[in-house]
Amino acid sequence: MHPIKSICVFCGSSQGNDPVFSNAARKLGLEIAKQGLTLIYGGGNIGLMGVLADQVLKENGKVHGVIPNFLSEKEVGHKGLTQMTYVESMHQRKQLMAELSDAFIAIPGGFGTLEELAEILTWAQLGLIKKPIGILNVNSFFNPLLSQLDGMVNAGFLRQENRDLLINHSSPNELLDAIKVFEPAYTPKWLKKEQT
Repeated sequence: MHPIKSICVFCGSSQGNDPVFSNAARKLGLEIAKQGLTLIYGGGNIGLMGVLADQVLKENGKVHGVIPNFLSEKEVGHKGLTQMTYVESMHQRKQLMAELSDAFIAIPGGFGTLEELAEILTWAQLGLIKKPIGILNVNSFFNPLLSQLDGMVNAGFLRQENRDLLINHSSPNELLDAIKVFEPAYTPKWLKKEQT
């Protein structure tokens, strides 16, 4: 079991329209700092990204942001982080965040959050990474996504063991506890040629 020292959080550049989301980001930030983990995230100072980073920093935790230059130039880069790394593209950002992190969590967000979660799950499915991946299911936000994943299994497009790579909790404490003991069971995704 690889020790968890740093955790990447994918999250929205908006706060959403219910305070429950920003409150959950603060609670997660508090737990990350309290447990001595380094937060790896997209480097922004807006939305849930900013709320999360600010909370970790407020608790004297470490925050490492990774931001593409074009976003930094739009003045959304956080100025008070422990460390900020500037990259050229979104692809480089995701690659570096994956390299720096021992585990991944998605909290509520939009297209970007969904895309980052889907990509890291795909990497895990292909055996490119063997790191825990979870969602903080605030206010049942991810329930429709979980139903979609179950539908993919039922329809034969996703193996159950790969569906099980995604850890689901609504409590930051329980999610972090589950991540620390999770052992991903890698099953090679080799496709069998269908008989015609």
